[in-house]
This record gives sequence, C-alpha cells and structure tokens, in this order.
Amino acid sequence: MLKLQNIDAYYGFIHALKNININIKKGEIVTILGANGAGKTSTLKVISGLLKPQKGKIKFNNKSFNKYTPEKIVSEGIIQSPEGRQIFPELSVEENLKAGAYTRKDRNNIENSLEEVYNYFPILKERKKQYAGTLSGGEQQMLAIARALMAKPKILLLDEPSLGLAPIIVKEIFQIIKDINKEGTTVLLVEQNAYQALSIADYGYILETGKVVLEGNSKELLVNTDIKKAYLGGN
Repeated sequence: MLKLQNIDAYYGFIHALKNININIKKGEIVTILGANGAGKTSTLKVISGLLKPQKGKIKFNNKSFNKYTPEKIVSEGIIQSPEGRQIFPELSVEENLKAGAYTRKDRNNIENSLEEVYNYFPILKERKKQYAGTLSGGEQQMLAIARALMAKPKILLLDEPSLGLAPIIVKEIFQIIKDINKEGTTVLLVEQNAYQALSIADYGYILETGKVVLEGNSKELLVNTDIKKAYLGGN
C-alpha cells in the first residue's frame, strides 16, 4: 500500500534518513521505534510531504508521490496526527473535529463521521462544546486522533500518541488504535513506548541514527534480546 524505497533525506547538511526502506500493507498496524533523534518523525515528514527526499521513491498504491504537495498527499488519504497534538485550543472540541474534515467533498456525511469518532471517544462527546485548551492531556490526545479520523484516512500516521500520558490513559489510547485498525484503517505508529507499540502492531522497524537497523514481525521483536535490552528494560 505504502512503500518507502531507498530514501535519503537531509536538513541542510544533516543526513537525517539514510537509505530507508519501509513497506506498509493494507490493513496492518506498522510501528517505527527508536530513541530521540533516530529519524522517526523525519520518516513521517517524508511521507507527509513536509520533508522532500534527495534520493529514493515514495509509492502509495503503486503511484509515485515524491513531488506531491502536503495538501495533495492529504487528499489521497494519508493523514497525520502530529506529535504534541497541535489542537486549536481556543476552538471547541466539535469545531476542532470539523476542522479535520475540511478537505472532504462529502459534506453531507460529516455528521455521521462525528458520531463515529464519538463512539471511539465518548468523553469527547461529553466535552464537545468545551474549549479544547481546557481538556486534560489524555483528552487532547484523543481529540488529535479523532480530528485525524474526521479526514477519513486510508493510512493514519500517529506520531508519539503516548507521549506524556499516564499509563492508564496510554492503555486506553492503544486499545482505541487497535479498534480503529479493526474497522479497516491502516496505521503507521511512531512510538518510544516500544512494549505498547509492539503489543498491538503487526510489523515493526527499529531506527538508529537515520537507518533501519532491525525489522520484523512484532511478536518476534518483542522477544528479541537486543530489543529487550535497548527498549524494554530486559536483561
């Protein structure tokens, strides 16, 4: 469905991504793991068109979109929920959600989509008239994901959805991601919480200093000794 082939990308003279190869199949949850500075967010920026690769190909459903603008990529159904949530704090919850649907042409179905995201996130329905900036951190993360869902993604890109959240909220967020995937949305999940990410993913990639150093079935990565030592606190 989505392929990154031999991608090299730079910030000025900084070589951020080095010969990255990633393959995401329809219906999967794929996770990208790594420490800060490993290249996880840079990979998402390449997919979203915010960082143009100097080498390599990006293909979505066998179409090359190296030269697509971010707006065109969104219109193709590749939607990102960014790190840090980036909600609109002075708008209501419902206004934030409707902003997520601004690219859609089927305006008559937006109310149905609102009800769908409220089914995933009932707390947002309770808070729909509340200013988004007054929500808790966990509720803001739910809003960020729900806003991305309002765009009807074919692939949902999630950048550090567990960042800064209490463990009980993290567990809830990851269960919702599983539910979203079961309903047919392909998910690319960038995370530092390796255990939670691998627990719900089908396949994983480990990045270090802009390179893929390990990849495989998520269940195999969970029991990999090197992964345990580096990310899961194992001996």
